[in-house]
Amino acid sequence: MHMADALVSPAIGGIMLAASAGAIAYSAYKCKDDLDEKKIPLMGVMGAVIFAGQMINFTIPGTGSSGHIGGGILLAALLGPFPAFLAITAVLLIQSLFFADGGLLALGCNIWNMGFYACLLVYPLVFRPIVKKGFTPTRLTVASIVSVVLALSCGAFSVVLETLASGITELPFSTFVGMMMPIHLVIGTVEGIVTGAILVFVYKMRPEILESSLENSKLTPGVSLKKVMLSLLVFAVVLGGAISLFASANPDGLEWAMQRVAGTSELEASDSVHNAFAGIQQATAFLPDYGFKSGSEEGSAAGTSFSGLLGAGVTLLLAGGTGYLIYAVKHKKKNQPEA
Repeated sequence: MHMADALVSPAIGGIMLAASAGAIAYSAYKCKDDLDEKKIPLMGVMGAVIFAGQMINFTIPGTGSSGHIGGGILLAALLGPFPAFLAITAVLLIQSLFFADGGLLALGCNIWNMGFYACLLVYPLVFRPIVKKGFTPTRLTVASIVSVVLALSCGAFSVVLETLASGITELPFSTFVGMMMPIHLVIGTVEGIVTGAILVFVYKMRPEILESSLENSKLTPGVSLKKVMLSLLVFAVVLGGAISLFASANPDGLEWAMQRVAGTSELEASDSVHNAFAGIQQATAFLPDYGFKSGSEEGSAAGTSFSGLLGAGVTLLLAGGTGYLIYAVKHKKKNQPEA
């Protein structure tokens, strides 16, 4: 559900960039008190998992479309809402800058649609109440499915509103929303099942991770996350380096809906603002569409695997580095002598 720049006007793109920047700043501020330093490496590893996971589009039978995970609920359940929002922001930033997946002008929309609703709204208001009476495999699965479907539905509806506000007449509101909502309901159900399975796995290995996020508390010093992080890191490598090769070639839910409403999944905008953002992205995206720029068939599989591994690694560094930076600033201020 990554929006391209052509789907938003400069005004809406600017507003959503500002709104997402505000949410990022607030999340960073909250992390100064809420971020558990023991979870900072996990923040990086989970960023890598979500990056790799989003590369894998799964086919929606009978539709000719595909979907991929968003990952916001999974991140929030393991990290807490505010670190999760920063982690998914890192994922979307790396995708846009280096892989041309989602537009730079539309980056604020994508962060809001895929991160804000899941991490900062649905997780605290829906997921937490469902599991607050205790974690069980059934409760985790139900909470995951309900929360992911709701978060993805909010994001899909926001895409429609953002295109409407941008004056994209090729995508009339009623027809576009009629296509977007049902397909993302199906995608959300699949992602919810996957999210539930991963959370059950993590809970059985180290229940303290989910409990600390639920209670907004810090892990005790004796709790080790090494086995969980190693398992998740291996999972990210397998996803990005191997399973990504088998991703569905069908258009994702947004592109599918656009194709049926407007007759094309690639609208164009040629004003100076769009051209400027396109020029920046063209300069920074050294692996566009997760492949080598040569585009040769012989190198496509290698390009996909390389993109998956490199992108996951860079996201790990950015997401984890963000956590360490926040912790370092907090630690420095805490140790400063009072005037």
